[in-house]
Amino acid sequence: MSKSSQLFPVPQSFGQKAQINKASYEELYRESVTDPEGFWGKQAEELLLWKKPWSKVLTWDFKTPTIRWFEGGKINLSENCLDRHLASRADKAAIIWEGNEPGETRTVTYRELHAQVCKTAALLRSLGVKKGDRVAIYLPMIPEAAVAMLACARIGAIHTVVFAGFSAEALRDRINDCGCSLLITANEGLRGPKAIPLKETCNEAVAECPTIKKVLVVRRTDAATPMEPTRDLWYHEALAKLPADADGRAESMDSEDPLFILYTSGSTGKPKGVLHTTAGYLLHVTLTHRAVFDIKEDDVYMCAADVGWVTGHSYVVYGPLSNGATTVIFESLPTYPDAGRYWDVVDRHSVTIFYTAPTAIRALVKEGDAWVKKYDRSSLRLLGTVGEPINPDAWLWYHAVVGDSRCPIVDTWWQTETGGVLISPLPGATATKPGSATLPLFGVQPVLVDDDGKEIVGNGVSGRLCMKFPWPGMMRTVYGDHERFRQTYFSMYPGLYFTGDGCRRDEDGYYWITGRVDDVLNVAGHRLGTAEVESAIVRSGLVAEAAVVGIPHEIKGQGIGAFCVLRENVAKDAATTKGILHTVREVISPIAAPDAIWFVSGLPKTRSGKIMRRILRKVGEGEFESVGDVSTLADPAVVSEIVATVKGAPLLQK
Repeated sequence: MSKSSQLFPVPQSFGQKAQINKASYEELYRESVTDPEGFWGKQAEELLLWKKPWSKVLTWDFKTPTIRWFEGGKINLSENCLDRHLASRADKAAIIWEGNEPGETRTVTYRELHAQVCKTAALLRSLGVKKGDRVAIYLPMIPEAAVAMLACARIGAIHTVVFAGFSAEALRDRINDCGCSLLITANEGLRGPKAIPLKETCNEAVAECPTIKKVLVVRRTDAATPMEPTRDLWYHEALAKLPADADGRAESMDSEDPLFILYTSGSTGKPKGVLHTTAGYLLHVTLTHRAVFDIKEDDVYMCAADVGWVTGHSYVVYGPLSNGATTVIFESLPTYPDAGRYWDVVDRHSVTIFYTAPTAIRALVKEGDAWVKKYDRSSLRLLGTVGEPINPDAWLWYHAVVGDSRCPIVDTWWQTETGGVLISPLPGATATKPGSATLPLFGVQPVLVDDDGKEIVGNGVSGRLCMKFPWPGMMRTVYGDHERFRQTYFSMYPGLYFTGDGCRRDEDGYYWITGRVDDVLNVAGHRLGTAEVESAIVRSGLVAEAAVVGIPHEIKGQGIGAFCVLRENVAKDAATTKGILHTVREVISPIAAPDAIWFVSGLPKTRSGKIMRRILRKVGEGEFESVGDVSTLADPAVVSEIVATVKGAPLLQK
């Protein structure tokens, strides 16, 4: 298997100022696994504001499964993110909003955000929303999205945020699954050069949502917006009509009261509502945000994710605000109006910490270095990645070009289900390897198992990644279907939480995520992770982005099909194919060399940048007429091009 030979030590200047160094990480980690209840109890006391202390830190049983943290405790997430900062941070920027167009910005202080959230909480109460009710949020990346989430948390309503690029059908299904009584949306969204008709989509969805009583509409643009007078309310008008003494108080919530439901994307059949509760989730995102990003009082922190995904919940809104940080909310695209947009934002707002997805990084690699170097990025001190394994070449480009070889990179591994980061370098403590998530965070106890569930001990081994002990931020159930929760995560390997990912633990004990187990290829009896093959293809220097799937093969049973987006000015010819094959053979082995290489202009991605591999699998298997729903793709037309390419290209002769 391939392994990066490069080790990047903690920069001395960074390590000297970091909150956590190597020795303190090792001591805290040891404490967190030998005395988890003592460790998490201490963290909960130090990091959170409680209305009433808990009586028991942890009750758990992975067989049932049952997970309860801080039973008996009373808390409110909104108070932790807002009220407790007013004494010392009232005039500090809580949110810097960067709109769709460059320079369209707004700064919201903690005092202003608190006032807005309290008013919105009062508005929700006036509309009949009560503790335990479900509220759907279908908003673009504007400050009102964070306000809506925090207002729900303030009154104890359970929010379900739906990415504002999803179809009416997807929105309808999510609303109906959890029975939302209120929908908060905007008249339009703006995404690069496009206007997104959010209200129209909502009208179509809500026509089949009998539980929706009211629709609150934020005016994002001046576009004409038909309103249903008995159901729809303009958000700004409704706020203006509230009495001065409207009830914006923070509800006292049990630790285990539900906070939000977030539906996992790309699932087939009935949507799967991942349910997170209040205290444990908040503690986890507060601690991980503080530790992983080495947060300091004067940081300007930017996570480029959308609140429609868990990264936006945990590391755009809740983690940063709980820590009293300044968080940048980014509405636009990394390539709008050009490929320098991220670095323009970094330059204008003096961003110190920047966190984005490998998909975005690879797209920018393709555009060349000049777009990065055009802007002053001297404010940056830390970079991060999230969402999928990052191939080493993209990591090295991010480090050398974006970070000028001086900023550590935290390559974070986690899931919607985990609530927050589980495996990641700590920038002042962990030497990094390009492409490796490195080491577990506090309280996280990973194990690798074989297909039969037997633990694989030692280093230099590969297996399926499981967790043997709970952590505070983990999901508690699938909304309305606890048996599905048990079956999905706890039935395959009894007594363990199964992440669904394959993983390699190298000779130094570092963890390398090799992709979803259903993305593990079995080629002539050899198991290969798709992420590793993709990284090797990109290492050729010819390819900007690659996606690998299993394809039928007469001799091997399963072969390897590679969809490749070439770098600028690279020819679609036999020499390029030969160069890719040579690199894969050198980096991994001849076994990993693709049996088919298809040059395409783009990959099928959701609007958040996630590659829809199920479509590529279908195409690679020759099932051209059954690729499934493509409505959530950023560019559905790319599928037709991919199908035509595959139809016209035979397997390689190797």
